[in-house]
Amino acid sequence: MIIKLAHHRKPAVNIIKNVPFFSELNHEETAQIEQFIKIKHYSKDQVVLYEEDTSNYMYLVYSGKVRVAKVYEDGREQIITIHKKNDFFGEMSLLDGKTSPATVIAHEDSVIGFLSKNDFEQHLLSSEGIRSKVIDLLCERLRDSWAMIRILSIDNAEQRLMAVLDRLQEIYGVKDGRGIIINVKLTHQQIANYASISRETVTRILNRLERDQLIEILENKYILLTNQFYSKFKKVA
Repeated sequence: MIIKLAHHRKPAVNIIKNVPFFSELNHEETAQIEQFIKIKHYSKDQVVLYEEDTSNYMYLVYSGKVRVAKVYEDGREQIITIHKKNDFFGEMSLLDGKTSPATVIAHEDSVIGFLSKNDFEQHLLSSEGIRSKVIDLLCERLRDSWAMIRILSIDNAEQRLMAVLDRLQEIYGVKDGRGIIINVKLTHQQIANYASISRETVTRILNRLERDQLIEILENKYILLTNQFYSKFKKVA
């Protein structure tokens, strides 16, 4: 199935210059690329790309967040990662022509920019600077995958969940006088999907961590990792 992209007014001019992937472009090149990016708005939990479409586009998160997840026939999601504003993803599928084994879903109301495989090949890969950025980005993706593999190899459920929380703060953390706030909203079920443990186990462990003052659930549902969190958590090597 091929998605149809609606044309919407572009967000702020040159927003793509804020994306490291495009940092090598000059003003003229940036303006040219912006002409080929198609914009679409998505509501929370709306599918952005089905697995079979992922080989056709790479996408840029202009606002909001999206989650990349393996969706099973019974509706369960295994969350692989969450992308935030200015994140770019999908370049690997455009390079090898293979689909990504995951579906992309709006984690909150989001504005997404799409660049087609044809435009990617014609207007990006001709730039030596961009090719170098592609290599850097692929290496970063590999490191992310290795990090999750190490986390999911932890047998102890509490240590695994704490490792997931630590990983989330590395990506979305905002420093606070009390510790670090994970600046993304996740339900207990979504955290369970991320950590590959049951929702009941997640709820039980989070309650215990909060009781021990290692975390705090804030009013906006964000999770604060307190300064005491790392006195108990042993970081995965």
